Amino acid sequence: MVKKRLLSGRFFFKTRRAVTTSAAVPLDPSYATTSSIPTDHNSLCLFFTEQLINRGLLSSAQRLVQRIVSRSSSVSDALSAVDFVTARGLDLDLSSYASLIKKLVQLGHHQLAHSLFSDNIIGRGINPDSSIVNSMVICLCKLRKLEEAIILFDRLVMDGSCQKPAFSALVRQLFAQERFLDAFDYFVTMKDIGFNLGYWYYNVLTDGLCHKGYLEEAIQMFDLMRERAGLLPTLHLYKSLFYGLCKQGWVVEAESLFGEIESQGFFVDKIMYTSLINVYCKDRKMKMAMRVYLRMLKTGCKPDSYTYNTLIHGFVKMGLFDQGWVLYNQMMEQGLQPDVVTYHVMMSNYCREGKVDCASMLLNNMVSNNLAPNAHCYTVLITSFYKENRLMEAEELYKSMLTSGLVPDHILFFKLMNMYPKGHELHVALMIMKAIAVNGCGFDPLSLPVSVTKDLVQRFELLIGEIVKSNLSLANVAFTILISALCEGRKLDIALYFMDKMVNLGCTPPIFTYNSLMKYLAQESLFEDAKSLLDLMQDQGIFPDQATYLIIINEHCKHGDLASAFDILDQMEDRGMKPGVAIYDCIIGSLCRQKRMVEAEYMFIRILESGVDPDEIVYMTMINGYLKKGRVIEARQLFEKMIEDAIRPTSYSYTALISGLVRKDMTDKGCMYLDRMLGDGLVPNAVLYTSLINNFLQKGEFEFAFRLVDLMDRNQIERDLISYVALVSGFCGNISSRKRWCATERGSERARETLFQLLHRRSLLPREKNLKASDSSPEAMKCFALKLIHKVKQTSFMPNLYLYNGIISGFLEADRMQDAYDHFELMQKDGVRPNQVTFTILMGGYIKAGQIDHAIGLFNKMNADGCTPDRIVYNTLVKGLCQAGRLLEALSLLHVMHKRGLIPSKAIYENLLGHFCANYLSIPAFKIFKEMLAYNQGPRQYCHNWLLCILCEQKKLREAYIVFDTMIQRGKYPYKSTEKLLVETFSKQ
Repeated sequence: MVKKRLLSGRFFFKTRRAVTTSAAVPLDPSYATTSSIPTDHNSLCLFFTEQLINRGLLSSAQRLVQRIVSRSSSVSDALSAVDFVTARGLDLDLSSYASLIKKLVQLGHHQLAHSLFSDNIIGRGINPDSSIVNSMVICLCKLRKLEEAIILFDRLVMDGSCQKPAFSALVRQLFAQERFLDAFDYFVTMKDIGFNLGYWYYNVLTDGLCHKGYLEEAIQMFDLMRERAGLLPTLHLYKSLFYGLCKQGWVVEAESLFGEIESQGFFVDKIMYTSLINVYCKDRKMKMAMRVYLRMLKTGCKPDSYTYNTLIHGFVKMGLFDQGWVLYNQMMEQGLQPDVVTYHVMMSNYCREGKVDCASMLLNNMVSNNLAPNAHCYTVLITSFYKENRLMEAEELYKSMLTSGLVPDHILFFKLMNMYPKGHELHVALMIMKAIAVNGCGFDPLSLPVSVTKDLVQRFELLIGEIVKSNLSLANVAFTILISALCEGRKLDIALYFMDKMVNLGCTPPIFTYNSLMKYLAQESLFEDAKSLLDLMQDQGIFPDQATYLIIINEHCKHGDLASAFDILDQMEDRGMKPGVAIYDCIIGSLCRQKRMVEAEYMFIRILESGVDPDEIVYMTMINGYLKKGRVIEARQLFEKMIEDAIRPTSYSYTALISGLVRKDMTDKGCMYLDRMLGDGLVPNAVLYTSLINNFLQKGEFEFAFRLVDLMDRNQIERDLISYVALVSGFCGNISSRKRWCATERGSERARETLFQLLHRRSLLPREKNLKASDSSPEAMKCFALKLIHKVKQTSFMPNLYLYNGIISGFLEADRMQDAYDHFELMQKDGVRPNQVTFTILMGGYIKAGQIDHAIGLFNKMNADGCTPDRIVYNTLVKGLCQAGRLLEALSLLHVMHKRGLIPSKAIYENLLGHFCANYLSIPAFKIFKEMLAYNQGPRQYCHNWLLCILCEQKKLREAYIVFDTMIQRGKYPYKSTEKLLVETFSKQ
C-alpha cells in the first residue's frame, strides 16, 4: 500500500458559492447543499470521483481515477489521486495501477514503482497485465535487475504482447553488461514478431558481436539488416564487421566484404588495407598479401611504415629475407624512415638464424641514428645471447637497457625464465620487479626495511605495495610477473593470494595471467579447476584466446587424453574461433606418438580445409611420424610438398628427415638429402651431428659414432647444452651395451662413408683426434664418457635436470658411485630439483653395488622431499630388495604400490615369484601367482613349472591343481619332469 503519511496535507478543496439551477439535479443533493464545487481541474476530477463513489458507480470512479493518474503532470498529483480513492475504501483496478506504474517509470521514480509492483500487485496475488509488465521491464532494467527483467520480458514474448520501449530498455542493459549473444537472440525474436528496428540496434549489436568474436551472429545481423530491414549498412558498420573478421583470421570473408565496401563507393583507408595484409601475412600467404599491397598502390592509397613493417615481418618470418630487404628499400624510396618496429623485425630474424652479431650491429645502428631501441629490441637480443651461452654479453646488454631508462616488461621476464634453470623463477621475477621499481616508479628497493627483506614473499608484497602507490599500470605488470613466477614454482596458494590482492587493488588481470594459472592447473591434471577458471574468466568479460586453449589441449595430449583434446577443439570452433597451427600441431604430435597415423593424416587434412596454412613444425611432426612407422615414401613426399607450399626447409627440417632415414637403415637416402641441404647453403649443426651420433650408438656402430664425434670437433662445431645432454646420455647408456662390436655389411659401410665425406666438406684444418677409431671398446667408451662429463663441467652452461641425470648415470656406469652421489647433492645446491628419474638412476646404482640400505634411504628421502615415487621407482626398489633376499620387505612395498594405485610390472612379479620359489615359500609364491592372473600378467612357462613342482613337493594339491589348470587354459603345458612329479603326487593321494 502507498503510505498515507506520504500524502497527508498534499491537497485541499477550495470553497466556492453554490450554483443553483432549476434544470439540473445535483449528484448528491445533501452534499450540494453543504459544500462548494472546486475550481481547479485536478480537484474537480477528485470531486466528481467522490460523487461517483457515493452513488455506487465504482467502475466509473475507477476509470476517472485512471484518467487522473495518466494525465497527472507530477508524481505527487498521481499519488494524491490514489490516496484519495483508497481512503474511501476503493481498490484501484489493473488499468489504474498500469497508468500509475507507467507514470512513475516515465518520471524516473523506479524504486517507488518497483515497491508498488511488489506490494500492491505481486504481494496481493494479482496477475499483472501486459501494460504493467512492459513498464516493469523498463523499471527493472533501470534498476539494473537484469535477470528479473528477462523473466518478465520472456513472459511478454510468449504472450506476444511485448512493446518496443521494453525491448529497447532490455537490449541497452544487455549491451551494458556485454551480453551480446543474449541481445542477438532477442533481436532475432523481435524481428520475427514484426518489429521494425533502426540503425542504432544494428550498429551497436554488430559492434559488440564482432568485439567478442561472435562473427557468425554478426554476419547474420548484417544480412538481416540488408535483406529483411532494407537498410543500407553505414561505413562504420562495414568497418566493424571487417575488423572483426580480420581479428579472427577469416580472411576469405574479410576480403569479400572488402570488395563490397569498395563497390558501395566508400573510401577504403590504409588501416583497412594494412589489416587485410596483416591477416594474409599471419597465414603465410605472402602472394595474397602482396596482391592487396599492389591494389593499395593502384588506388592511390599510400602505405605507411606500419604497412611496410607488416609485409617485411611476413617475409622474414617465412625465411624470405631477400624479399624483406626489397620492401625495406621501397620503404626508403617512399621517404619513410625505418622505425623501431622495422629494426625489431630485422633483429628478430637475425637472432632466429643464429646471426646474433648482425642483430647486435643493428641495435648499435639504431643508437647512432638517434633512434631509441625499445624494450622488445633489447629482449630479443638478450634472449639470443643467453641461448648461445654468452652470459656476460647478456648481462651487459641488460644493464645497458636499464641505464637507458627502459622498464622491462613481462615478455622479457618470460624469456629469461625459460633461460634460467628450474627453481630460479622467483629470483628472476625479483630482478625484473626491482628494475620496474627503479626505472618505472623512481624508488630504490634497497630502501625497504631490512627486517622483512629476508622473507621473499613479504619482500614481493612490499615491492608491489610501493609500485601500486606510484603507478597502477606498472603494478599490473608486476602482479602478472609475480603470479606467473609463483605458478611456475608450483606455489599456487600464494599465486591465488596475489591474484585476489591484484583484483582488490583495482588492477585488471590480463589474459596471460589467467593463462599462467591455467597452465599450472592443467599440468597438475586439475582439469575441473581449470574449467572453473575458464568460466570465471568469461564471467569477468575476459575470453580465452588461442594460448589458453593451447595450454589445456597440450596438457591433455601429454596425458594421452586425446578425447578431451578433441572436445576442447570442438568448443573453440563452436565459439567461432579458428584453432591456430600450434594447436593442430600439438594434437598431431600426440597422435603420431601413439602411432595413430591415419587420424594424424585426417587432422592434417583438416588443417588445410580450415584455411590454416601448416608451418614447418607441423610438417616436421608428420614427417617424423611417418618415419617412425617406417613409411619413408610418405615422409619424403611430404617434405617435397612442404617445399611446394613455399616453406623453405631449415636445417631442423633436413635434420629430422636425414636422422629418420639413418635410423631406418636408409643412410644412402639420408646422404641424398644431406647433399641437398649443403646445396641450399645450410651448414650441419650440433643438432644434426648429435642425432646421427646417437643413431649409430643405438645401432651398435660405435666406431663410426666416434669418428663423427671427432669430425664434429674438427669442424669446430660448438655444442650447446642439449647436445651435451644427448651425447652424455648416449655414450653413458651404451657403455655396457651387449650389442656386437663389429662392422656392418659392405652396402651400409659405403653409405656411411658417403655420409662422412659429405659432412667432411665443411672440415677445417685437421686436428689431433680425440679418440682413435680402433679404441671403440667398452673401456674406451667409459673413458670418453668421463671426458665428456668433465668437459661439460668446465663449460659455463647453467646445468639443468637432464644434464645432471646424464652425468649421474655416466658416473654410475663408470662404477664411480661417490662421484654420482656428489653430483646428486650438487644439483640440489644449484637449485635443480631431482625428479623420479634421478632417484631411480641413483637407487639402481646402489642396488647394483649391493648397498640396498642406501637405496632405501634415497627412497625415504624422495618421499620426504615431496617427490612422489612412480611405478618405475617402486619396481626398482622391489627388485633390489629381492636381490638382497629381503622378500618380506619387498612384499610389503608391493602392498604400498597397490594402495597408491600403481600396478607392478610383469618383470617385478616374476622376480618376486622366482625368489619365493627359490626359498621354497610356496604360499607367498602362490599369492603372487594369483595376483598376476588378476592383472592379466600370466607368468612365463618356466615360472609356472617351478611353482608347480614346489607345490607338488609340499603336498599342496589344491593349489597345484589351480596352477596346472591355469597352465592348460593358457595353452602352456608342464615339462615332462614336472608332469611326472604331478602324476606321482596325485597318485599317492
